[in-house]
Amino acid sequence: MLLRYLSQIGKYFLMWKEIFSKQTKWSVMRVLIFKEIDDLIIGSLGIVAFISFFVGGVVSIQTALNLDNPLIPKTIIGYATRESVILEFAPTFISIIMAGKMGSFITSSIGSMRVTEQIDALEVMGVNSLNYLVFPKLVAILLYPFVIGISMFLGVFGGYIAAVYGGFATSNDFINGIQINFVPFHVSYAFIKAFVFAILLATIPSFHGYYMKGGALEVGKASTVAFVWTSVTIILMNYILTQLMLT
Repeated sequence: MLLRYLSQIGKYFLMWKEIFSKQTKWSVMRVLIFKEIDDLIIGSLGIVAFISFFVGGVVSIQTALNLDNPLIPKTIIGYATRESVILEFAPTFISIIMAGKMGSFITSSIGSMRVTEQIDALEVMGVNSLNYLVFPKLVAILLYPFVIGISMFLGVFGGYIAAVYGGFATSNDFINGIQINFVPFHVSYAFIKAFVFAILLATIPSFHGYYMKGGALEVGKASTVAFVWTSVTIILMNYILTQLMLT
């Protein structure tokens, strides 16, 4: 079992070398990159905006409901919402959700090409299939921190709407809470995490789709395995990055 995992990890890193070797013509690659931006980034904005807005509202309400002591200022609601959304919710939990959406899409699309022998056809034509299939996804997903930035804004805005219009805090209290003890590095930390998670979101599902074996049934299994391993790796890297950057 251990040897199998080590073999898979080794194959994953060898895949990186192949992605950047024997580049596809730029005229072809440009079209592929814009297609991936549309599928992976623009196609994810709706679900990210919806989840971020309402989860930010839930965080704000739950914080307000736990302020039993009248001596605790209402500004804590804005402060807690800001910290929760920027430090953990937007970069980490949105990435786990995207592991299900983006990851399943990437694995199933590449896996289907493997099943229907389209990848073999690319290789026969002398095309580096890993560069052709994975490199555009890797470039497109570099815009992923932009998605996380939108998630941060909408999460805090959702908290503001829930707190103010729910009667839990005044507008001034919430805005003052957002400004209290603000550490600009926390935003940088969130974007660095988003960048690392983006690389994982593009490559791990691609790996499982590209190297899968079997028929149509195995495409579904590969998508599930890719989601599990992408989520596990994101959580592990989240711990490592937090330990390195915030302690």
